[in-house]
Amino acid sequence: MVTFVATPIGNLGDITLRALECLRGADIIFCEDTRHTLKLLNHYQIKKPLAACHKFNERAAAEKLAALAKEGKEIAVVTDAGTPVISDPGNLLARTLREEGIPYTLAPGACAFVSALVLSAFPADVFAFLGFLRGKTNEKRAFLQQYAAFSGTLALYSAPQDVEQDIALLYETLGDRAACAVREITKLHEEVQPFRLAEGLAGEKRGEYVLLVEGAAPRENALNALPVPEHIAHYTALGMSEKDALKAAARDRGVPKSELYKYTLKDR
Repeated sequence: MVTFVATPIGNLGDITLRALECLRGADIIFCEDTRHTLKLLNHYQIKKPLAACHKFNERAAAEKLAALAKEGKEIAVVTDAGTPVISDPGNLLARTLREEGIPYTLAPGACAFVSALVLSAFPADVFAFLGFLRGKTNEKRAFLQQYAAFSGTLALYSAPQDVEQDIALLYETLGDRAACAVREITKLHEEVQPFRLAEGLAGEKRGEYVLLVEGAAPRENALNALPVPEHIAHYTALGMSEKDALKAAARDRGVPKSELYKYTLKDR
């Protein structure tokens, strides 16, 4: 049997009894970083063969895992922290097993974005997890625009070197909203920092972040009922530049600003 095993995201005491049972019973453990997993295994005095499975070798690892599973081996799959597959290696492994008809299961446990959602106190009845923003800036912007009108909480991961740019892009795409940055979850210096997208996140950026952003407010029906030129004119009358007025009207209507650009062109 193949078991995907969730591991602690910081505090080693957060591992489950079932996870330890799976690791102790495994013939081999597939892991994201063997050095990182060794620290966990040594802490619990577990000695097992390890096989690396990361984003650069996941296809080869999937083939090896499937072959071992067909031999009847007990296999555990872990990542450096949290639940495998969730913004971590493992999705290709799961898909390969499914395609080959090999059964697998999950020993659930810690997951960073779920923990951060609880710590943020933002609404958690409806939310969307966006993972890491990927690609070039225009690709990230287009991706975020799909969620501009989403009324639930948005949750995403951000590396310390990207967090300022990601927040600026969230503000550009979604407008000013309440947000929360969570880091060092379950660790000694766990930090939950509410802020506004317009203000940005203060302080030195250290460690990976989970960013939470409040959902879109109900649209102003009165403004959306106006013809587009009048909608844009409403904001220019408030003192906005034409560019900013265009962005504001697009946010109200939940559409990319490119769709409204033609309305700002003067008749020739």
